[in-house]
Amino acid sequence: MKNKDDKLIRFVSISESHQAFGLPAPQHPLISLIHFNEINPFNTEMAPIYNVVSFYKITFITKNSGRLKYGQDYYDFNEGSMLFLAPNQLVGSTDYNSKTYCYILLIHPDFLLGHPLAKKIKQYGYFSYSSNEALHLSDTEKEIILSVYQIMEKELNSRVDEFSQEVVIAQIELMLSYVNRFYKRQFITRKAVNNDILQKTETLLDDYLNSQESLHQGVPTVQYLSKQLHISPGYLSDMLRSLIGKNAQQYIHEKLIEKAKEKLTTTGLTISEIAYELGFEHPQSFSKLFKTKTNVSPLEFRQSFN
Repeated sequence: MKNKDDKLIRFVSISESHQAFGLPAPQHPLISLIHFNEINPFNTEMAPIYNVVSFYKITFITKNSGRLKYGQDYYDFNEGSMLFLAPNQLVGSTDYNSKTYCYILLIHPDFLLGHPLAKKIKQYGYFSYSSNEALHLSDTEKEIILSVYQIMEKELNSRVDEFSQEVVIAQIELMLSYVNRFYKRQFITRKAVNNDILQKTETLLDDYLNSQESLHQGVPTVQYLSKQLHISPGYLSDMLRSLIGKNAQQYIHEKLIEKAKEKLTTTGLTISEIAYELGFEHPQSFSKLFKTKTNVSPLEFRQSFN
């Protein structure tokens, strides 16, 4: 039985993570592929309550009969779900059932040094998604991901030679490209849900600007919206991009410009007063954004209506 007061544990190396789960030392210090199944069950007694890792962690659940705790919340994961964690993210492992079968790929950033993937992996937004925004694979997609994992498993368990790192990195890059495609599919298949989020996002921004909340709290931020919507900033941006071709920051800017145009044409407020009402600390910042988005200054826009 775990103590609820167990403290946060930080794993700097992959070896430390293996030790915490009661596993043998990894064959390679910078990468490890752990396969929990009926032969090698997940040790629920060894796993820490909360931990932060200094490496990438990609979990592919092939069979699940329990719940996984991240932070203070529990999430149900279906068979065929994938979860992505970047270095220094908090993860909890309470209530991982011993009959939960999965592949866990641990990649230290140093393993990718000197390869284009070292930079490219940071551009995949899903590494910043919350755990309730996991990727849920179709049967066909599961087979594809499983085949990639099996190739990596064989490669990492066979004799390491001069080509091993190149082969494994190629498989990681292939898998991440597939995941990028599958997330785009998930946005489309969940379009009704995402359209509801889009509508709520628009309402939040309209209420924020119409109530002059921006005058007191500043320009609305992606973090503010995502917190109100209970989704991660990265997921919100990627979802909006899939629906309207703009990320969350661009959408906020669009709404700010719309509101600015309204004030410029229907009120006698000065440019500085409009800037402050929209939440800008400095009028120059407002004027710069307005001109960037419209190709004219706020004053030129106003004059064109007089």
